[in-house]
Amino acid sequence: MAIDTTNSVPDALDTPRLSTRDKLVLFVLCAAQFMVALDFSVLNVALPVLGADLGMSTSALQWAVTAFALPSGGFLLLFGRIGDLYGRRKLFLVGLALFGAASLLATFAWDPASFLAGRALQGLGAAAIVPTGMSLLTTTFPEGPARDRALGISGTLLSLGFTVGMVAGGTLTDTFGWRSTMGLLSVFALIVLPLAPGLLPESRTPDRPRLDVPGAITVTGGLLSLIYALSTAADHGFGRADVIVTLIAGLLLLAAFVKIESRTAQPLVSLPMLRRRTVAWGNIGGLVTFSMMSTVVFVLTLYLQEVLHLSAFETGLVFGVRGVLSAVAGTYAPRVIGRFGPRRTLVGSLVGQGTLIAALLGLGTGSWSVWLATAAVSLASMCHLGAIISYGITVTSGVPDEEQGLATGLVTSTQQVGITVGIPLLGVLATTSDDLLSGVHTVLALDTVIVLAAAVLVATGLRVRSGAVEAEPVGAR
Repeated sequence: MAIDTTNSVPDALDTPRLSTRDKLVLFVLCAAQFMVALDFSVLNVALPVLGADLGMSTSALQWAVTAFALPSGGFLLLFGRIGDLYGRRKLFLVGLALFGAASLLATFAWDPASFLAGRALQGLGAAAIVPTGMSLLTTTFPEGPARDRALGISGTLLSLGFTVGMVAGGTLTDTFGWRSTMGLLSVFALIVLPLAPGLLPESRTPDRPRLDVPGAITVTGGLLSLIYALSTAADHGFGRADVIVTLIAGLLLLAAFVKIESRTAQPLVSLPMLRRRTVAWGNIGGLVTFSMMSTVVFVLTLYLQEVLHLSAFETGLVFGVRGVLSAVAGTYAPRVIGRFGPRRTLVGSLVGQGTLIAALLGLGTGSWSVWLATAAVSLASMCHLGAIISYGITVTSGVPDEEQGLATGLVTSTQQVGITVGIPLLGVLATTSDDLLSGVHTVLALDTVIVLAAAVLVATGLRVRSGAVEAEPVGAR
């Protein structure tokens, strides 16, 4: 098989050396990303205790998650572009300060309204931190081995943050109460915020084009509507009127956004960028790897506790092994990418993820299934991490610095939508099944088919089988 020399880097097998300042910059940026990833999962196991303490009904508990997901996903593209135009470091620092203050509000919340306000402000802060943090990373570290290594560490900590959150959430809640999960996030913000101003360079586009207000309104409204519909459907199904209305509204607003961007002189999203093969197919690969792995984690959590009757702590240990092996994968992923190129690595990682998910179809009711679940999901997560890192490199490679905020905004939007979309679309098949084990098998089978089909489509779209791949428009040739 020919090596993708377009994306491989000379001497990439040699770990690039980073200066002390580079390491500190990487620490600040990765700590902020880890903090946001932690927030996605640390509260999940604390919800029943939280609800009883604040007087929230079971049906209202979904808002503890949705209140964060709405602004964090809805404002990503807008904040990424604002950072491009007016200063990424400035917006990153504002996001950190807002996230820290919001975490304190959630920690000391006195009623449901104050808690949900804190969660919504956390999401708004995260929407500023994530795209600006990643664009600061890609503009600070030049394209090549240094950036690959930096993205590898960032991707590892992103995956590890979700896993640590699942394990730490239960431990903190049992030991110190649910408020400690929010307090932990405020501590992270207080550590990172004082270090950031002196370390992070300011970066923005050399000129300041006008902000595309109509595009900003339609894309933000469309993403907010879509995320609300999918988040609500995860708990209540697609039959509710508000889910149907917001789903249709979201699709119409996003269609209007595409129309606006094709006609405006200074668009929020450059459609020629979206027509790049690397951007289009890279994001498709990212969407599939995130959505399908989040679904696997969801149904395995149900399976381990409801079918095998493991405790929450024992379930956390299973996913703890997953987190450790993901961290190991993160240290080797840049070398693999340097050898084969990010596009080949992306396709290979999707194939590996799909194949190992298929192995989970052997799960049964015996105690041996714990070992099968641990091994298969851990190895699949190693492939998943390879896909995360390689798709991020694929999408951002060759993009000018002045558009890095936009490119990384697309990357992080893909992550958010992927995490949100998988569970309501597939996970509901397990939760509504009369036989949970049978429902889990159905979800895993569909998950396998989707991931492997995506691998074929991405390979075809990126033309990885024909050798070197050019970052050309999708419609070219």
